[in-house]
This record gives sequence, structure tokens and C-alpha cells, in this order.
Amino acid sequence: MSPGLLKVAERARQEPKGVFHSLAHLIDVSALERAYGRLRKDAAVGVDGMTKEQYGQELGRRLNDLHDRMASKRYRHQPIRRVHIPKGQGKTRPIGVSALEDKIVQGAVREVLESIYEQDFLDCSYGFRPGRRAHDALRALNWAVYHGEVSWIVEADIRSFFDSVDREALMEMLSLRVVDGALLRLVGKCLHVGVLDGEEVSTPDVGTAQGSVLSPLLGNVYLHHVLDLWFEREVKPRLRGKALLVRYADDFVIGFEHRDDAERVMAVLGKRMGRYGLTLHPEKTRLVDFRRPTSGQTRGKGPSTIDFLGFTLYWRKTLRGRWEMWCKTQRARLRRALVAVEDFCRRHRHEPIKVQHAALVQRMNGHLNYFGVNGNQRSMRLLLRAVNRCWRKWLNRRSQNARMTWKKYTRLRRELPFPSLQVRVQIWC
Repeated sequence: MSPGLLKVAERARQEPKGVFHSLAHLIDVSALERAYGRLRKDAAVGVDGMTKEQYGQELGRRLNDLHDRMASKRYRHQPIRRVHIPKGQGKTRPIGVSALEDKIVQGAVREVLESIYEQDFLDCSYGFRPGRRAHDALRALNWAVYHGEVSWIVEADIRSFFDSVDREALMEMLSLRVVDGALLRLVGKCLHVGVLDGEEVSTPDVGTAQGSVLSPLLGNVYLHHVLDLWFEREVKPRLRGKALLVRYADDFVIGFEHRDDAERVMAVLGKRMGRYGLTLHPEKTRLVDFRRPTSGQTRGKGPSTIDFLGFTLYWRKTLRGRWEMWCKTQRARLRRALVAVEDFCRRHRHEPIKVQHAALVQRMNGHLNYFGVNGNQRSMRLLLRAVNRCWRKWLNRRSQNARMTWKKYTRLRRELPFPSLQVRVQIWC
């Protein structure tokens, strides 16, 4: 962070209700260069077809030209290219891909806004924030459940959140802290852009493109005002018992000590969201009885489960006879990972075996770095067995003559091992 941004962050921390009149000057060539450096080398290209490597061949000249256009108000955001990625069960998730130059501008704007709002965001927010991960959100929920502060959980899902954000309301929220017209105009240019979906161009008047560099921060600002502050300042003081909100971007759960508190909040939550153009998914929003099972219950698992951040959380009785909250990979997420492995092995079966192995190891490490938490060993073993079956099957189809028997495959796996199934992240008590 530059010295100027450090001063902004310090002032934002000391003056929670202060406003900032002059911020746009912080987006200089150095800020644009920092934003360029944060971009991924293999990121998808936008409508301009420009990659990071190509842009970097004349980086100094391009950034100076971009800064001049921004300073003289000649900068225009190019249309966003929309792509649809598989989501499971035949559904897709629309992702907006900005042109590389627009990604740089968004990254510089985000850096300035983040220096302010990181001082404002509450501890209940974990998504897309420096030094915070989904595992931290799970730890917070586990701590509250373990200490008996949560017995009833509202599991909520906002339908098409990023496509439903009210832009006018969002700009009003931003203006509570930022009154620099030049910076707000840049944010507006990043919001009010055309969307290229195939050969059709549309200009939606609501929403912020999911997948853009700036959208996660804007989404956090929106839900900070819509949900976080409302829950902390208006809801919790009126409750009879303890309550806890844990939010990761637009995915959140609310835990309650008493059922009547949970039912009261459940009754008004949809109305609160509706005031800001948001809708709760009726089939994915529910109140769950998540009380610790009684000691006399002999079943190995508790009656209730919740899905949160890709995990299914449930009560399990340990060998010592204690009931503890445990986890497993959510069924849909595990199925998605297995389908991806099957597709890779099929399409790349004729490539050199060492190349296939290196790619499979990379995919498995990516999965295990997130889902390799204590208590989830069974799901990890299921993944490893499925990868072994799938890879051997498609290696066996490389040739009609040289069959890949299980004996040959076992020898191959000794030479080319897969990642170990050791726990990579400690979450549960």
C-alpha cells in the first residue's frame, strides 16, 4: 500500500463517519502498475483479446496513456464479455470478463476503496477481504456452536445477488464515505457497461458483473449496509439470547441461541432484502434445528445438517461418546470435482503419462487445499479412489493392444504418486 493510501486508511480508522473529498489523485501511474502486477497471467481475455503478457510488452507507454485518458475524462470502459461456466445439475453461472485495461482500472479503484472500507467492515464479513478466508468463517461458526451460543441456524441463499444489486442504492452507500466525484464517476463507468453475450449486446440497468475485479468489494459494501449493520445495530439488541452472523460474500448463515429469536428474524429477513432489490431463494433458505443431540441418543449422526461454503456440517458422535460438529464435502461440490476429473482424463488420455499426472496432481492439490480439513478424511478418500478408477480407465483405452491392468497401474502409481491425504487446515475443535 502506498503512503497516500496508508494515510487514507488511518484516517478512515480514526473517523468512522468521516467523508473523503479527494481520492482520485491516488490513482496514478504507480497505482495502475500495482493493479497490473496483481492480475493473473492466465486470466481469461475480454473483448479486446489482450493478454497480460501482450499488454506488458509496452507497459510504461500503455499505462501513461491510460492515466492521461483517465485524467482528461476520455477513458471509456469497454463492454464485458459474458461466459457461462458449469454450475452442476445442468445449470451455469454467468461470469463477466472485462478487457485487460479495464481490469487495471478496476484494480486501482478497488485499492483506494479497500483502504477505506477495510476499516468499516465488521468482523462477521469474511469474503474477498485481505487476510481472511472461508476457513476463518467456518471456524467462527464452529466456535459459537461448540460453546453453546448457537442452537438454531438460518441457512440463507440470495438469488442471483450480483445481478440484482441496485446500482443507485449502491452509489448512495458509497457516497456516505466517498464524495470525490471523479472517483465515483470511475465506479459508475465500471458499473454502467454493456454486456456481450455471444453476438448479443445488452445494457442492464441493475447488477454488477460477477467475475470483475471490482465486484467483490462493491458486493461487500452493499451487504455491509443491507445486512451486516442492520443485524448488528437493529436486530441483535432486540433478541432475547445470543446470535451470530457469518457472511462470506453473498453466502451467509445466522445462528441463534433461542428458536423464537430465529423465527422472528426469519420472518423479516426476506422483507429487508426486498427493500434493496434482493430475493432469498425459497428452497435454499430455511431454519434448521442444530441443537446438540442429547447424550442418551445412540445414533452415530445427528438429525440435522446445513450446507455452508461447500461443506455439509452435521453432528457426529465420537468414539469417546461426545457429540461434536463435523463436516464433509458437500455432495454437489464433490460430484463437480469428479466430473471435472473424468472430463480431463478423457480429453487428455493420449498425452504423455507424466504430463497427465502433473495436471491431475495440480487439480487434486487445489481441491485438497480447500477441502482438506480435519474431519473430512472420508470425502478425501472418496476423491482419491475416484481419481484412481478414472485415470486407469482412460489409460486403459489408449490402445487396444497394451492394456492398463490394475497390476500395471499399481506399479505406475508407485513411480507417480498422488498427493497424500493429510489434513491441511485445522478448523474443528
